[in-house]
Amino acid sequence: MRRNSLGRVVSSTRALHNTGGLVFWSDGCDVSVVYGTMMAFKLALFLVLVVTASVASPAEAATAVVVSSSGTGGGGGGGGGGDSATGSATDTSTEDPVSEIRHLLPKANLANNTVTNIPVQLGATAFLPCKYRHLADHQVSWFRRRDWHILTTGIFTYTNDERFTVLHPPESDDWTLQIKYTTRRDNGTYECQLSTGTGVISQFVNLHVVVPQAFILGNTDYHVQLGSAIKLVCVIKQSPTPPQYVFWYHDDHMINYDTQRGGINVSTDTGPKKTQSHLTVSDARYEDTGNYTCSASNTRSASVNVFVSYGDKMAAIQRRKAGGGAPGLSLAPGLWSLVAAAFWALR
Repeated sequence: MRRNSLGRVVSSTRALHNTGGLVFWSDGCDVSVVYGTMMAFKLALFLVLVVTASVASPAEAATAVVVSSSGTGGGGGGGGGGDSATGSATDTSTEDPVSEIRHLLPKANLANNTVTNIPVQLGATAFLPCKYRHLADHQVSWFRRRDWHILTTGIFTYTNDERFTVLHPPESDDWTLQIKYTTRRDNGTYECQLSTGTGVISQFVNLHVVVPQAFILGNTDYHVQLGSAIKLVCVIKQSPTPPQYVFWYHDDHMINYDTQRGGINVSTDTGPKKTQSHLTVSDARYEDTGNYTCSASNTRSASVNVFVSYGDKMAAIQRRKAGGGAPGLSLAPGLWSLVAAAFWALR
């Protein structure tokens, strides 16, 4: 042992030092200087680990912090710190880094290029289905294939036509396109598209706007005898949903609720495939003659002409209808004789 020029004790022989788990040999060095240098080195190492952890992944950050904590422990706790770091690293490696958002990930067997056919009655509201699981900045958009017009992107609408909107309840997989008050121009194909980092996934919907057709059973001309009942049956087909109403018109006057005329009854039977409306006008009068029209909601109407006749006129009409409408050819016996004489004279 000896003192240096500053009065500090230095070792004149090599010595083995253990400082915080770091082992080194000193050969006549200032022991206090050595200790100070080692503490500064350990502090710098700790700062590097902290900076590294701030830019690393969550699992790496947890491991770095555990290692740095164990490294700064005392000499006697070095071994214990090492075991703690190993145990913490093992626990971190078993965590799922996307567990909180896994329910938002698309399924592996997500359908692509599927086609769905949707019929809707003219004037009704159409709902075009589409299901995707939205993740991060991936966007779901609706296109109209007829003109490649972008209708919606996400929950925002990009058309001036206010009939179009997208229905997407929060945290749901549904991206349903709603079209109100459908017209014939809405017929066609619509594309629901999901943009991903590797391309696009599409689902197609064919919208068929159906115009129900009404027709009245029987001929376009309906003849009835004075005082009898006028009975007309209107049938409505090709209607996805039953019509909300069926009105009968005599010329331009709606007669469903005509209490002034009286004797008018309208009954309507709705079904899954067709709707039938029965009109009965009792005790037919001459003024009941005219055009009768069956008109239902969002349906092409149908009309017939009704003629009210009396007695011999009605019988003549029936005979004319039975004979195809052409008058019979009949000659008096005298005329037949003249025809026969003229024929023999020409010979």
